[in-house]
Amino acid sequence: MSDKMERQIVIPGEVIAKGENYLPGSGTEKIGDEIVSTKYGLAELSDRLIKVISLSGIYQPRKGNVVIGKVENITFYGWVISLDAPETSFLPLQEIPRYVNKGDLSEVLDIGDMIVAKILDVTSRGIDLTMKSRGLEKINEGIIVKINSNKVPRIIGKEGSMINLIKKGSGCEITVGQNGLIWIKGKNIEDELLVKRAINFVSEKSFTNGLTEEVKKWFENEGKPINE
Repeated sequence: MSDKMERQIVIPGEVIAKGENYLPGSGTEKIGDEIVSTKYGLAELSDRLIKVISLSGIYQPRKGNVVIGKVENITFYGWVISLDAPETSFLPLQEIPRYVNKGDLSEVLDIGDMIVAKILDVTSRGIDLTMKSRGLEKINEGIIVKINSNKVPRIIGKEGSMINLIKKGSGCEITVGQNGLIWIKGKNIEDELLVKRAINFVSEKSFTNGLTEEVKKWFENEGKPINE
């Protein structure tokens, strides 16, 4: 694997690189002088560090992740939120950036409502959420798309390059939840559905080399050429 090599698909046990010039990152381990993959995914080289981005599996919540969830239940102390993850998540009253009438929490968030939140902590009890940050809010408009959470890094791209390309091509606001839910808000439903198709295209082609150029061509074919 060279510094300029595009991402390549690897399987568990596959040797990705040899020599002392490389360091093992997430999804890899070092055996002797070889960097070996421990999961199925895309091998990526950054400086000397090699990591493997999963292409399958369930969402693994991490502190600091921005996520999109659905209100499943209301308790006296806050809201139970579904993140499409094995663990239960909870949004406490004190993590809402406004006054809450404890007598009727449903005035703020009701069962079935969708929200953008951030993971405060992951403990043995479950996942603690907050909405006390910029961009964290109740979702009142637009559409939501679901993808495999392990495709999220490819949707975002290096330093946000892919998602910014899609925003530029569509004119839509896009919030990507690390749990695989994506909120799209545009001027009209046609633009929102364009983004949905673009995201599905990237998700299906996530293993393709030169994906950025492929996406640019895709927008051209849709009659929405991206001007650099």
